[in-house]
Amino acid sequence: MLKDRTINNRFKITTYMTVIIAICIVLTIIIYPKDAVDAAKNGLSTWFNIVLPSLLPFFIGSEILVGLGVVNFLGSLLNPIMGPLFNVSGKGAFPLAMSITSGYPVGVKLVSNLRLKNTITRTEAQRLSSFCSTSGPLFMIGAVSVGMFRNVSIGPLIVISHYLGAITVGIIFSYYKRNERPSSDPKNNGNYIKTALQELLRSRKEDNRPLGVLMGDSVKEGMNTMFMVGGFIILYSVVIRILEITSVLTAISNLISFVFPFINNKEIIHATLSGVIEITNGCSLVSSVSSVELSTKISVASLLIGWSGLSIHSQSMTMLSKTDINTKIYILAKALHGIFAFGYSYILYNFAFKNYIAASSIVASETNYIFTPTWTGVFKFSLKMWGSITLTLIILTMLVSIIYRVKSKI
Repeated sequence: MLKDRTINNRFKITTYMTVIIAICIVLTIIIYPKDAVDAAKNGLSTWFNIVLPSLLPFFIGSEILVGLGVVNFLGSLLNPIMGPLFNVSGKGAFPLAMSITSGYPVGVKLVSNLRLKNTITRTEAQRLSSFCSTSGPLFMIGAVSVGMFRNVSIGPLIVISHYLGAITVGIIFSYYKRNERPSSDPKNNGNYIKTALQELLRSRKEDNRPLGVLMGDSVKEGMNTMFMVGGFIILYSVVIRILEITSVLTAISNLISFVFPFINNKEIIHATLSGVIEITNGCSLVSSVSSVELSTKISVASLLIGWSGLSIHSQSMTMLSKTDINTKIYILAKALHGIFAFGYSYILYNFAFKNYIAASSIVASETNYIFTPTWTGVFKFSLKMWGSITLTLIILTMLVSIIYRVKSKI
């Protein structure tokens, strides 16, 4: 009885707070219509010019590959790698590879799809969602390193730290409900490729949609997801602008400086708070802070990219809400990802990248780096990346199967 009352009170408080926040946002938009419209335009421009051409090939192409049974084919062959490392079946290699290549929120979308189709277990989906949610190299190298920090040599440091953080979180979450085994892959009886091909055919028979219908459904699902992503980008662009013009972020920054006197740089606090909400704006602000060392700025940017921001979380949780995956555990995993990425960046900068970045900074200061990708350029790059990673995965699975087949005969 007491538990039910506590849950009911918590529900009431959450509901009231949500309503109050929504009313405040609407009132602020009414008071500052021009700022809200400008912020919405910027969000729409970001979505149309960068996000849409970057992610659309991955969403559509991945849906087609899942329907064709390629995921089961790859999973059957890559189980010897994914199982010992992350305690998941080989099917998890597909969302991991697509997430690393394309970025947020493709990995979570694929994990959700696999869970909805009951291809993977609930526990396995929880483990996968913890580390198959990463940023893509186009954003980290092109937008952050070149576009914001104006130094391409920073890119490898951010990329390595980010993916090391994801792998670390994946290994930690392999112990999540350790006794529950992942979905079983078919027994290969020594012939890995034959078994994988049989699994592909079995999966294709279960789907049973004609190719034309499959492609149509993939395009429709991909576009629906892209519109959802665009809506969140526009919404959070407006929210951040509202928090800026109402000085809410400034007030929170002052409060943090007061409570934690050792964190006394209000510029970096303000930039970090912005990044907690939306990573693009946050990373841009972090790169422009002049009162802290470069190592700190890079580490904070890595933290924000690993955390991914409330905007990305909203997109991911919309997808995860259709499944039985616990979104609170997902948020915890992203917080850990940000912390590990921060630590790896700081350590790697001081022990491996400091001199390299310093030398490159001299050249960068004499060069005007401007990251202005065209729509078609980004789309072509994304399409090539999707094709390349798919082909690489297939080749990798073949090599793994050959190695294990040879090993089994020795």
